[in-house]
Amino acid sequence: MHAVSLFKLQSSHRFPHISSSIQFYQFYNSFMELIPGLPNDIGLECLTRLPHTAFSAAASVCRSWKSQISHPSFRNHRKSAGLTSRIVVMVQSQVDPNRKHGLRKYSAAPVYRLTVFEPETGYWTELPPIPGFSDGLPLFCQVAPVGFNLVVMGGLNPDNWEAGNFVFVFNFLSATWRRGPDMPGCTRSFFGCASDNERRVFVAGGHDNEKNALRSGMVYDVAEDDWTLLPDMADERDECKGVFHCGKFYVIGGYNTLMQGQFGKSAEGFDPVTWQWGPTEGEFLGDDTCPRTCVDGGNGVMYMYQDGAVVALDRSSRMRIPSEMDSVPCLIECGGRLLAVGSVGFGKSHGVYVLDLESATWVKADVPEEYSGHVQSGCCLEV
Repeated sequence: MHAVSLFKLQSSHRFPHISSSIQFYQFYNSFMELIPGLPNDIGLECLTRLPHTAFSAAASVCRSWKSQISHPSFRNHRKSAGLTSRIVVMVQSQVDPNRKHGLRKYSAAPVYRLTVFEPETGYWTELPPIPGFSDGLPLFCQVAPVGFNLVVMGGLNPDNWEAGNFVFVFNFLSATWRRGPDMPGCTRSFFGCASDNERRVFVAGGHDNEKNALRSGMVYDVAEDDWTLLPDMADERDECKGVFHCGKFYVIGGYNTLMQGQFGKSAEGFDPVTWQWGPTEGEFLGDDTCPRTCVDGGNGVMYMYQDGAVVALDRSSRMRIPSEMDSVPCLIECGGRLLAVGSVGFGKSHGVYVLDLESATWVKADVPEEYSGHVQSGCCLEV
């Protein structure tokens, strides 16, 4: 008799609670050696040391490998062993191969894609297109990291410029996309969005199809694949910025329906424990400015780009950007560092400089020509 069949027959007598095929294979795999001839703890150490680019191939080898790699404890084990790597995903426009430096031409609707940058290795690549959007990402979509997943939501359909409440999830273990449930409620654009990096993505503010600013919010649980409505904010906030900071979801700046384009200085913070919003003390932003570069620094301080410098919102520091950069439309936190993405001269390519927050020093990253397009937004994943 085949070994698997014999094992299944024996286990059905010894362990009568195993009734389904799924239960059987979960039970059977627990007895299987991950790597023949090696104890399972050694086999797990071998899997743990795989580069993240090999996860999808390794998970297809056998059920036991897939079970180990896809289990939530796998990422925690990599983190505790110091084997995770940080990757930066950016919503970046494609570069016109026929452009000339200093004479850059922009089409009426630039085509955006998801690019990936690994700061430790300098490696650049591109994610596969979202199903149904092979000709470009939804314009002004938002991205958020959740464990091994990248969540992409909202934006304008590049074919007809209609706003949508799309939700798509890319899993770095399987290297595949799946469609998530749409954001509930009215069609929402230019909202604030942030993740707790482990399980949930928070959304609030923005405007509806009639350009009415919104105060409503919601949270997406990636593991459960469902949405839960949040209490309303005190104020309407269109074109706000969402930041998850010190255990709370902050919605920063923005403006109400009557103040179209006139940004405010205030912010509100949502506490997932008490399930309540609360105002921040004083003027959260020093000036009436667009808050899109606000970011959590991973060190208990929030930062933003302002007047040629990266400034701490608690006024504790101000670091001038490199002289080569004209402006910084996008800041991305990455493990104690900030990636400043912006123009390196009028009409020239976009470049990347990395700011070490501890030493306050800048390092220029090498950016291949094909990855020098405009960056709308981005986020960092620890995989």
